[in-house]
Amino acid sequence: MSGTILETRHIDKFFHDPVDVKVLNDINLSVSQGEFVTVTGKSGCGKSTLLYILSTMDTDYDGELFIDNVSMKNKSEPELARIRNEKIGFVFQFHYLLNEFSVLQNVMLPGLKLNRYAQDQIAHQAMEKLQLLDIGKLANKKANQLSGGEKQRVAIARALINEPCIIMGDEPTGNLDKKNSEIVFDIFRQLACERKQTVLIVTHDQDFASRTDRIIFMEDGNIIDTLSDGR
Repeated sequence: MSGTILETRHIDKFFHDPVDVKVLNDINLSVSQGEFVTVTGKSGCGKSTLLYILSTMDTDYDGELFIDNVSMKNKSEPELARIRNEKIGFVFQFHYLLNEFSVLQNVMLPGLKLNRYAQDQIAHQAMEKLQLLDIGKLANKKANQLSGGEKQRVAIARALINEPCIIMGDEPTGNLDKKNSEIVFDIFRQLACERKQTVLIVTHDQDFASRTDRIIFMEDGNIIDTLSDGR
């Protein structure tokens, strides 16, 4: 692993309704290229709040965030939107696929939004991602015809379409059974090991977290410990 992809410096976060409550306290972390990292802790510890800051979807914080060595400070919303689309792939607990579209069309959407390539090339790239995840045969099915595990693999393919430098997940196995959770874990591991993509996952699943390169433990808005397996 080499090169820092994601870094925070002294990030604090307050909620202001109805009184000021500090929910993140002096968060300092860095994540390297090709690293598979999980953030874990009890409900309400601040891990999902942190993820939304790291993904640039929440900009109301103190401190500094760097993505691919570029500071996110003072970026306009259109600039941040482009960074999100280009640099970050998202996988959520709920897949957010569009039922009226085919699987292939769902995977293409972020590529069409980024508008870096022609539509036929984006379609080709989307098909490659589906085949990478062993779901190429689903390309022409509608999203509502898929199982839960298939939908989550489609969501991962969609997250990969723009070749982001980091994949972020918010409880991506939260709605899956053990078999499909294992499939999703193995996909993330393959992306990190073989494709050197950085993977950062927020999860309650301790078994999932225990097999990643590094676990970041949070409690009451603080990072209280980190555990690395030495990979």
